[in-house]
Amino acid sequence: MLSYFKLIRGGNLIFIALTMFLIKYGLFEPFGVAITLNLLGFSMLVLAVVCVAASGYVINDIFDVNADLQNKPHRTLVNHTISEKAAYRIFIILNVIGVGLGFYLSNMIDRPGFSAFFIFGSAILYLYNSQWQQTVLVGNILISLIVGLIPVGVGLYDLLPAITPENQQTQSVIFSILIDYSIFAFLINFLREIVKDQEDIDGDYNAGYKTLPISIGKKRTNKILFVIGLVPLGFLLYYIYTYLFENTVAVLYALFLLVAPLLYFMINILNAEKQKEYGRLSIILKGVLFFGLISIGLLQFILL
Repeated sequence: MLSYFKLIRGGNLIFIALTMFLIKYGLFEPFGVAITLNLLGFSMLVLAVVCVAASGYVINDIFDVNADLQNKPHRTLVNHTISEKAAYRIFIILNVIGVGLGFYLSNMIDRPGFSAFFIFGSAILYLYNSQWQQTVLVGNILISLIVGLIPVGVGLYDLLPAITPENQQTQSVIFSILIDYSIFAFLINFLREIVKDQEDIDGDYNAGYKTLPISIGKKRTNKILFVIGLVPLGFLLYYIYTYLFENTVAVLYALFLLVAPLLYFMINILNAEKQKEYGRLSIILKGVLFFGLISIGLLQFILL
């Protein structure tokens, strides 16, 4: 069972579910906005997103076997503790559940077109692993886009259908907050995807992938990462100055758990060379993403 939990990245899936529930019960409910889904419906939405995400992790491990054998041989699961046939079966089952639930929910809220949200996500995850890993930055952008769309997806299904002329202003403000979090999640995950390419450069090269580090080298990629890192850093500083400045606790939270780790990343990325260094910086970015997204549940104490 532990192997299957690792295959679907159970820890990441718990984080996705936590983020979604925090949006509903830490943002929507305290601010009294109109919603569409009850607990059962929302739980189905969370399950649908988690299943599609899990299927992406599974297909990634299936296609990355050769690269993983060199990059992380002790953590390679497919063809070792889990057969490729079993992994494919899990991938198909998760996709059917995720896309099926998404289709059902879309029709339940009278927005059948929203089912494209799940179909698009499932297709992108498969195409990324089967084809676009060989195209510089395309896969990095698309995967980060999917991560960034999670907060917006909650708004699409739970917030948007409940908009009326009377509550449009309040709903729009909350939706704009979700968009800000989506942008932040996209930027941090985009940085992390490139850092992971730096970490896995040897195995990726042998597997025939065309990542940014393979195309232009580690040193140039480090400089690009530094420049890209300025964007979320500036985004955070603007947000702190504009919205949080009068709340000391919120400012301290943002400075110590978001800004400081991001500055640490930027200082160290310029001289990073070894796999362990990139691995550590990847964990730092994962922490920034985690503390950034769970802060959704803290907005009620800042803004109310």
